[in-house]
Amino acid sequence: MNWMIMLKRLLKPGLLVILLIMLFFYDYAGIGVIILIIYLIDNYQQLSYYWKKENDMNEFIKSINKGISDNALKSVYPLVLIKDDGEILWCNNLFKSLKYNEEDYYEKNVLSITRGLNLDNILKHEDNIHQRLSINNKLYDVYANLVETKNKKCLYLLSFNDITKLIDYETTQESIMLVEVDNFSEVLDKTDENNRPLLVAEIERTINAYANNLKAMIKKYDTNKYVLSIQNKYIEDEIKQKFNIIEVISKIDKGNSIEITLSIGVGTGGMSPLENYNNANIAKELALGRGGDQVAVKTNDDIKFFGGNSKEIEKRTKVKARVIARALSELIYESSKVYIIGHKNPDMDCFGSAVGLASVVKQLGKNCNILLDNDTNAIDYFLNKLNNESKYDDLFISMEDAKNNLDSQTLVIIVDVHNKSYIADLALVEKAQRKVIIDHHRRSPDMIEHDILNYIEVYASSTSEMVTEIIQYMVDKPKLTRTEAEGLLAGIFMDTKGFSFKTGVRTFDAASFLKSLGADSIEIKKMFTDDLQDYLLIAETIKSAEVNNSAAIAVAPKNIGTVIIAKSADELLNISGISVSFVLGEVNGEIYISGRSVGDINVQIVLEALGGGGHMNIAGAKVQNSTIEEAIDQLKDAMKKYLRIGE
Repeated sequence: MNWMIMLKRLLKPGLLVILLIMLFFYDYAGIGVIILIIYLIDNYQQLSYYWKKENDMNEFIKSINKGISDNALKSVYPLVLIKDDGEILWCNNLFKSLKYNEEDYYEKNVLSITRGLNLDNILKHEDNIHQRLSINNKLYDVYANLVETKNKKCLYLLSFNDITKLIDYETTQESIMLVEVDNFSEVLDKTDENNRPLLVAEIERTINAYANNLKAMIKKYDTNKYVLSIQNKYIEDEIKQKFNIIEVISKIDKGNSIEITLSIGVGTGGMSPLENYNNANIAKELALGRGGDQVAVKTNDDIKFFGGNSKEIEKRTKVKARVIARALSELIYESSKVYIIGHKNPDMDCFGSAVGLASVVKQLGKNCNILLDNDTNAIDYFLNKLNNESKYDDLFISMEDAKNNLDSQTLVIIVDVHNKSYIADLALVEKAQRKVIIDHHRRSPDMIEHDILNYIEVYASSTSEMVTEIIQYMVDKPKLTRTEAEGLLAGIFMDTKGFSFKTGVRTFDAASFLKSLGADSIEIKKMFTDDLQDYLLIAETIKSAEVNNSAAIAVAPKNIGTVIIAKSADELLNISGISVSFVLGEVNGEIYISGRSVGDINVQIVLEALGGGGHMNIAGAKVQNSTIEEAIDQLKDAMKKYLRIGE
């Protein structure tokens, strides 16, 4: 203990000292001695207290199990030992120099030196809990370690890790950005020939100006593609601003009748420029695969999306369908057998496309089986029709039989799904060495890996439409039966909601081809009719809806099945004043959510926050280990986050 401090404390009553001097001066020494003796006796207890406290502190430091040794005093980190209320018991010299370089911090509170420190948070005893703090224009990560003592007191050793130089280094590191004008050809085709040079020049000027603002190196490497090298700190700024270049480019008007859209991939956080470039390339492919008009930012262990709110416009060509058809045919010829698998709780798009594709595989001379999930409620009508025809007796096999018969040359074709969490049997798919994906949903980061061919077209109305196209190139004259054609047409009908959503020229071309094979529209209508009990359940669900700002959230009765949940979401959009609907229902302990939209709200992005996916206007999600109330709260939070991003 500092003796000067104790002396000052003992001499606080200054008037008493002056009085004693005067008594001695005027020959009243006896009285002065008596007063001095009384004063010293009275203050002996205080003096003893400080001696005892000093001794106790020394013993206390020795009692710490982990010990604060000379190594701690020489530590490269500022260290301070505190009680749980923040009172300082000990600190090393580096801690003293953090702010004031004071000699005595004893009994002060650490919060008076490190303002802004959240003690309650960092003293939680959880791994890797820390707080980033600014002290004297330097950044520190503050960590807390529990120190055990003999008397079981709760003490904490705080360490301050100076990360100022690390942060400066990270912000000056380079990221790679790949920019593609994803609808370049379509925009030019719809622009008058005289205006095209002006339009192209304006696009280039806008992208170059954007790069200049980011202090980026830019290189155009194709007619509609650019690569940028940018410091990380500018990428962080762009993330905060939600990459407003997407909005800026869409406002270009040089006689073009279609808004210009960009697909941007950003690779950051890699150990080398090559690693960042590879991440940027993957990110851009994901942005394109999700419909374009968006930015994907990829690190080694995370990916974030921004944008993606524009209406999807058909921009496929039949050239790609022809190439895919030929490649798929070759793979089928090289295979020992073919299995076709879809998603859990198959619907008519999944099942219809599987049946149509299986028919053509057999025409190519290969054995083909369809693997079905146990829940077939949504396809029961069509499945019963097939079961009544002997031709399809050997078409379906169980997942277990398929696994047992799987060999290295078995081809597994995955239809209407590419997300691992939704595949009917992930273990079987991962076991297969040869797999093909045919799907129309926006690409998910959780995509099935190691496929040898994938055909994912988010601009297609349905997987049934895609299959209808490619089978026409796989064999000269597809010999589909009327039932098989109706299955494909039912898939298109279902996903377009009766040719209302995502219906392009190619959709009607596919429907026309299926009609030419004898598909009966009345028969398809029967597949989607509801019995009275189902209709009453839908009505009950709609009755529970709460509407706020044209968004409806409804809860279906427990264990009614996913079909009623989806149909209820569809029906809500038929009500005036509702442009987006979400219906939640508990089925076998899991919460299913169906989302629908006829406005600008992208339900796919909303439900991706809950682990789901789909399309801008039609999406779904499954929430596990939650109650309906908790799922509704999560959904509302996702909506709020989506609306904030869109602001």
